[in-house]
Order: sequence, then C-alpha cells, then structure tokens
Amino acid sequence: MSVFRRVVLPVAWLLVFAVIALALVKIAFIDGLRAEESGPAPMAQVGTPAVPAVRATVTNTVQIKATVQSDPAQPVRSTAAGTVVHIYRDAGTTVAKGEAVIQVRTEQPREPAQAPAPGEEATEGQSSEPVYVYTDVPAPAGGKVSELGVLIDQQVTVGETVGKVDPGSYTVSGPVTAAQQFRLLGRPGSAEVALTGGPAPFTCPAVTVKTNASDAGASGGGTGGGTGAAGLVVPAGGLQPAAVAIPGGGGEAPQDGGPATGTLSCAIPSGTEVFAGLGATMTVTAGESKNVITVPLSSVKGSVKEGIVWLAGEAVPGAGAVPGAAPGAPAREAQEVPAREAQEVREPEQRRVKLGLNDGSKVEVTSGLAEGEMVLEFVPGAAAPPAMPGPGQMVYGPAGG
Repeated sequence: MSVFRRVVLPVAWLLVFAVIALALVKIAFIDGLRAEESGPAPMAQVGTPAVPAVRATVTNTVQIKATVQSDPAQPVRSTAAGTVVHIYRDAGTTVAKGEAVIQVRTEQPREPAQAPAPGEEATEGQSSEPVYVYTDVPAPAGGKVSELGVLIDQQVTVGETVGKVDPGSYTVSGPVTAAQQFRLLGRPGSAEVALTGGPAPFTCPAVTVKTNASDAGASGGGTGGGTGAAGLVVPAGGLQPAAVAIPGGGGEAPQDGGPATGTLSCAIPSGTEVFAGLGATMTVTAGESKNVITVPLSSVKGSVKEGIVWLAGEAVPGAGAVPGAAPGAPAREAQEVPAREAQEVREPEQRRVKLGLNDGSKVEVTSGLAEGEMVLEFVPGAAAPPAMPGPGQMVYGPAGG
C-alpha cells in the first residue's frame, strides 16, 4: 500500500498532466496554423437605394395656416373740384356702392357775350352770372360710412379723400412658401376653410395668390387679401379694432418650412359668422391626376415642369476574382468554392423627364420614364432624411449632448 502511494499514484498524475500539456500544444501550434475551410462569401453590396416608378393617384393639395382679417375701409375721393353743398350720408349710415355721399358745386365761367353788329340792338337776357355744375361723389363700395371729413361750404379738390366706407367684409389669408407657390401655378378657383372654434367648414370661392413683392407695393385700397396697412378704424358708433394686416398674411410661419414668399387669400362669403383675428386652416386642391406614373419627390432634381432623375445602375457580368476564396488560400481550397462570375455595377444614368402634379411627397412623370424603371431614391449628393429608429433601438446624440 505504501508503494502505491509513493510510486504508482505520483506517476499516474504525471501522465495525466503530460497528456493535458500535449493537447494544449496541439491546439495552439498545430491546429491554429491549418487553413480553415471557408464557404461562399456573401454577395451583398452596399449601394444607393433605388425605387421603381409606379402608378398612383396624385392629388395636389396645399394646406396652410391662415388668419381672418377685416378688409380695410375704402376711401371716398372727390371727383370734382369745388364747394360741398350737400351731404347725403353722414358718418355711421349705410350706403350702397355707387350711391352719392356728398355733392360738390363747381363754378364755370360763362362764355363772353358777342358784341351786337352795327345797327343791331343788344339781346336781352345776356347776364354776367357764372354757371354752376353739380357733381355727386359716389361711394366706392357698399357698407357703412366710417369717416366723413368735410363740411358744407368746404372747398375740395379732385382726388381729395372726403370720407371712408367700411365694407364690413372679411378675408382669410396665410403665408405660402416658394414650393407651395409653384404647386399653385394653376391658380385654383376655390378653397375649403375651417375656422378654429367657428362654424362648419365652408367653401371660399375666390382664391388669390400674391407675392410678397406685390404686397409690399400695394397700398390701403382693395379687398384682395388684406395686405394693406390697417390699424384702428373709428366708426360713428365708437372705437372698434380692425385686423392688423401683416405682409405675408397672418404672421405665422409656413408649416412646410422655408421663408414665406407670398400670401394666399380668399374673401369670406357674406353671411358667415367670423371676426378679425380668428385662426383658420385653408385647404386648396389644385388638380388631381389618376393612375399616372410617379416617383418620390426626393428622386427628382427639380419639381416643376421639368426635372432630372438617375436610373439605378444594373449589375452585369464581369471579370474578377472568384468570390468566397480566402485571401492567400491554396489553389486547391479555392477550387472547392462554387465558381461564380463577379458582378460589376454600372454607373447611374441621368435622364431628363417631364413633370406634372406633385403632392409634396411624390411627383407625376408625364414623359421620359416608363413604369417599373428603377431610379435612385435620392438625388446624388443630396442628404437623405434621417431614418426613424425601430422598436427597441436607441438614438444616440453627439458626445456631450
């Protein structure tokens, strides 16, 4: 028993440790240097995303935030020079368009009397009294006479403002961007207006689009869009605030981004219960195209009449190394990999196309592109929109943010 403990057992442990050491040496220095068998390499390539040209319906609908504004008072201008002899309508009274507000008397010199011929007597009835012409000054619009700044026997000149008529009408207007103005080149005839906290949506029949340049040059008169400078109008019944007309309409930032380049306005039909300063949403539909070839707006350089798209490059057979073989692998191992031809991708082809309507996300292609043709989803060189994180994905900001 003592021999087993002193001789046999230590020898057995030495043999076990020797076997373990040999196995580790084999794994580290022999099997680690042997070339591993490799399967076919993945053929996926990272490229620009492409989308097909598909048929769809394009509805050119523009929606903007707007504000209800009071139409400015119309000036009553004298159409003759002379003396005010009659006032038909005082401040605070209602007047119809073309109805006389005041009357002006103009004195005209009488033609000189002809001298009687020799032997003839002077004709009786010839007098040196002047001749007077009476002119009625009409109201430029129907409404209430808000101001009247003349008195009886007051002298007035041609074109002088003698009063103002408040039409009592309203206009809803809002800012539009350059992209929205291009989409409204068809000059839509009507718009649907939804008032914030007001009555049910109604149709506004007469829509006008003005640029900021034309609005800046316009002055007081007119009812098209309320872009003239308006302040407080003092009617006969007291002080009532009118809408402050801000160039660009409503003073709100366009929701599609970019600076406001114009104003979309529409006269509110009479009888609609509104007041100045009320918020509204204007929805304008400027055309619809059904079952037409469309591509994403991000695929086209340009969005009006003409544009440029890039056809996605096709993969064609080409010469190259056999995919799947590890670099530096022996020829015998490379032959074990299935033989495949390398794929070579052509450069995207630029093509001009004719464009129709667009709805802000896709655009109609009227010619130059066939259904099913693949185009790049984004214009080369343009930044793609950031992708939204999927479920369970984390969004990391810049360091220190």
